[in-house]
Amino acid sequence: MSDPFSSSVLRVEQPRRGPFARSQYKVLDGDGTLLAVADQSNTPVRAERLQTYFPGKSELHARAVLLTTPDGAPLLVVDKEAGRLLTTVLRADGELVGTFRTERVGRRYSIRGGDETTLGEIAVDLGRNNFTVTDADGSRVGHVRKKWAGLATHLLTTADKYSVEINDPVPEPLRTMVVTTAIAMDLTLHESKDIT
Repeated sequence: MSDPFSSSVLRVEQPRRGPFARSQYKVLDGDGTLLAVADQSNTPVRAERLQTYFPGKSELHARAVLLTTPDGAPLLVVDKEAGRLLTTVLRADGELVGTFRTERVGRRYSIRGGDETTLGEIAVDLGRNNFTVTDADGSRVGHVRKKWAGLATHLLTTADKYSVEINDPVPEPLRTMVVTTAIAMDLTLHESKDIT
């Protein structure tokens, strides 16, 4: 199977839905061609029970999304653990691609490979809208930008739009981690649209 994320320019979009909606994303190339869709995989029973009493989403809740091709073939799983410390990226067969580990909440994240080697780092601006991805040597390999959609959209819906630029060539597994940065950072920093 060819790599659906071979483009150096990608867009990651969430549909405009209410704050209690499941985490969903569309991944498109720079021309707007749909490459993949992501939907929140099964919510653990305990989390469902808690959300019955405290509805909505929080960046503290554990959440995982499954990325598939538009016709449903599984590609990757982005799995954010409870809290803000660890997000794991897995291939569809369960092979660990790497992890995003919090170094400073909202400001800096390390990117590690499946064998725990340091692949790079994500530096986040003060507004949490620009994410600069560097490799282990500090060279810039990508940039993710969250687009401002207006106050009402930001506060009342899950709609977020990201642009992803990859400074190819970027070796694997770092390239896959750059591709998934927008989803990982959205789950970690921007999914909280309400009081929970």
